[in-house]
Amino acid sequence: MEATLTTREEFMDFFRDDEKLNLLTADDRIEIFSQILLGNSDFTKKLLEEVLGDYGVSNLVIFEIK
Repeated sequence: MEATLTTREEFMDFFRDDEKLNLLTADDRIEIFSQILLGNSDFTKKLLEEVLGDYGVSNLVIFEIK
């Protein structure tokens, strides 16, 4: 089953639906994750710490250089 998302609302509905998300492969998820942010300013210490926390990654530490 291939779905076509044509609007932001349809994309967000898909993204928020666990059943639909479960249709994505691990490679699909990695591709989306690696492409979704606009640029380097989106990557912050806070964001990375939240992502690591959400996934229970405790073996990595984020340092910020100012």
